[in-house]
Amino acid sequence: MPLAASVGEPDVSGLAASGGQLLPVTPVLGVVTAVLLLAAVAVAGRGLLGHGHAVLRAGLRAVVQLAAVAVVITWVVGSLWWSALFVLLMFTVAVRTAGRRMTPGPDWVWAAAPIGAGVLPVLALLLGVGLLPAKGLSVIPVAGILIGGALTATSLAGRRALDELRQRRGEVEAALALGFEEREARLEICRTAAATSLVPALDQTRTVGLVTLPGAFVGMLLGGASPAQAGTVQLFVLVGLLAVESVAIVVVLELVGRGLVTVGPVDAVR
Repeated sequence: MPLAASVGEPDVSGLAASGGQLLPVTPVLGVVTAVLLLAAVAVAGRGLLGHGHAVLRAGLRAVVQLAAVAVVITWVVGSLWWSALFVLLMFTVAVRTAGRRMTPGPDWVWAAAPIGAGVLPVLALLLGVGLLPAKGLSVIPVAGILIGGALTATSLAGRRALDELRQRRGEVEAALALGFEEREARLEICRTAAATSLVPALDQTRTVGLVTLPGAFVGMLLGGASPAQAGTVQLFVLVGLLAVESVAIVVVLELVGRGLVTVGPVDAVR
């Protein structure tokens, strides 16, 4: 089975079950979703977390964005060029989101490097060997999965690396005094903290089938694929994400080590 059919089809029909849908889309589902969002806002808004407004904004944005994408994507998948522009839009949003998570300064534009370095080679490989046909219905969901993973790894690695440099500024200065180059001094301090950004992907891969049943796997089974086909494609997704996120984290570390991404308009470590 081509990868396009395996990955693309579940996103369209993967929620189909014996009754037509995994979850019936009724007013009750909408009410329950709203109740869960309000519960999340209430819990996250407590003193320990303080993210109530962020949760509410995220939920409302998700409603608007999913509604818009549902309309747009049915139109763009018919054209490879429009699909490519849609992927570019996803990439641009990911760069801005990850970059602004890393730093409030203008250095956020460097987030394009780790995300691009992680995603582009994998997409090029899949297209080059013919596993991923050049069709919007195939390219968009695969690119979205990979870009999403790179976004998470980039934002986490960048944030943790810069936080570590900010908190351990004295140790960086001590390393410089001992003769370390600036890049080596920075990496010596922030490498371990940034590397922990790969833990979520590692845990997801280690526990797949035991703790979690990923959407692609379940969707393919419900869509009529064999367990072997569903498992093979899900394995590709997990391994692909490990590769993409590993590359993204390494590139983030290099950017931070070279001082291209800093804690703000002025690097607090310099």
